[in-house]
This record gives sequence, C-alpha cells and structure tokens, in this order.
Amino acid sequence: MEPVGSKVSIVGAGAVGMAIAYAALIRGVARTVALMDVNAEKVAAEVLDLSHGLEFVSRASVIGGANPAVCAGSDVIVFTAGAKQRPGQSRLELAEATIELTRTALPPIVAAAPQARIVMVTNPVDIITYAALKFTGLPRNQLFGSGTVLDSSRLRFLVSEHCRVAVQNVHAYIAGEHGDSEIPLWSSATIGGVPLLDWESLRGGELLDADARAHIHSEVVGSAYRIIEGKGATNYAIGLASTRIVEAILNDEHRVLPVSALIDEDIHGISDVCLSLPTVVDAAGAGQRLPIAMSADELAGLRASAQTLREMQARFGL
Repeated sequence: MEPVGSKVSIVGAGAVGMAIAYAALIRGVARTVALMDVNAEKVAAEVLDLSHGLEFVSRASVIGGANPAVCAGSDVIVFTAGAKQRPGQSRLELAEATIELTRTALPPIVAAAPQARIVMVTNPVDIITYAALKFTGLPRNQLFGSGTVLDSSRLRFLVSEHCRVAVQNVHAYIAGEHGDSEIPLWSSATIGGVPLLDWESLRGGELLDADARAHIHSEVVGSAYRIIEGKGATNYAIGLASTRIVEAILNDEHRVLPVSALIDEDIHGISDVCLSLPTVVDAAGAGQRLPIAMSADELAGLRASAQTLREMQARFGL
C-alpha cells in the first residue's frame, strides 16, 4: 500500500509542522512533502535540513515556500499555522488570533489544491476546524481536525503503564473537545478484548478502579500543560498522531480514529459543532461515526463538552 506519487503539504513550519514533516519522511508516507510558511527564510532552511537526510528514508522530495502555490496538487494538507500556546494558557484562549489567521490564510490554500483533504491541527482545534469549514465551504469529510487522536494515545499509554500491558493492546477513546472538557469513554474501553471496567491486576499491576481512572483522566487533560511548561511546546507525539491520520487517508485504510468532524445531524442531542467521536477515516476523509455505547455520565460529559464549544463559537460570532 505504498502511497507512490502522493503529496502532503504542511502549512506552518513551527515545532508541530516540522515534527509532522519529519514523521512523514521517516514513515515513508508520501513521495513529496511540501512546507508552507510566511517565513520564507525559515522554510528554505527547513527544506535544506530535511533534504540532507533523504538518503536515509524512503524515496521522497521536500519542497517549500511562502506562496500557497507550493500546495498545488496536494492529496492531503495539514494545517498547523497559528499562535503559540503559552504556559498556563488554555487552548480556547488561543482562539481569537488563530481564527483570523485561518480566515485569511486558508482560502488561498484551498484554491491552490481544491481536491485535497485538509486536516486541521492548530489549537483550539475544534473551534478552528468549525471556523475553517465556514470560511471555505468545504464538506465535513474533506476538512476535519486532528481532534483527540493524541489525547486517546495519551490515555492508552497511561492505562498500559498502570495495567502493565502493551499500549497496542489497549483500546480506549477520548471524546468531545480536544481540551479541558474532554471525556474518556471508559465503558467501551478494552484491554485485549477484556472490558476495562472488568480488568483485574496482572503481574503486579494495580486495579483500575474509579480513583485510578480519575487520576489517569486528570493526567491526560494536564499533560499538554506540563509539556509546554517544561519545553515550550508539544510536538513529537502530535507529529506522529497527525501523520497517522494522513496515512489513513492516503492508504484508504478505513481506520477508526477520534477525529474532530462537524456534527451536521443530531447525535445524542448534539449538532452544529465540531468535536471528536470514533470515526472511520479513509481516502474520502472523515466518514461514518461509530455508534459507540456510552454510560449516562459519559453522555452527560459529551453534551457538556459540546456546550463548551458552542459557547466559544458564539463568542467569536461563528
């Protein structure tokens, strides 16, 4: 399933954009990786740096520039441009400046590559994705956000550490906002086919009781803030997570990922908001959502998360 001839463009040559570019090259995702940023000098330097390592990866080329034309012919565009999150600053507080940047920057990019599937990564990703849909008029399958793919990976890692099993055998999702109101879907989570709520300790691991689950949830929500405080930005894990979404599109994988897509119909009493639910991702982009079972508490949490996002949308006139 080698994506021969495919092109991935990354808008924004900051820490996140470059982590995605690096991960895409290492994983051999596309034949062409294009970088776009208003800082043409930085783009040129990043292209040169990556190009010097092409001997050691699958056959590819790296190009870049400050003009949206560099994105022409893209199969997938990953949008990372935006304001940088400061220590202690919530994702939603980033919204105003980034919405305006998206309003001006994204339409010319879409004009250059009208058939590309667009993955929004810029935070606050749910709000920015909703705004981008408004500004471009693209359908929900073609433009969607990275959502809680990274948060779900954090959740699975913490569960695997607690239970002493391989992270690949943990199946659990974070739903709702990519942010403080996100919720873990414990009732549908499993470890190797065993319902997580029935899990007992294994090889000295601890029981995953209510207190442990609450602690893990808190760790998932707070992890980005701790990373930002310590090093200024989160970039490696979101680079890998975003690249995994790109692979699912280019390889038409029909992979279930909790991406943030517009709810344009009534789902659990929620509509007209972008948030994350387990969704089939394939060559067309964000497809069908899974009718995943939720407890009453989880459903209430999902609705509260949607309300948080709706209030933010209204605050910015979206």
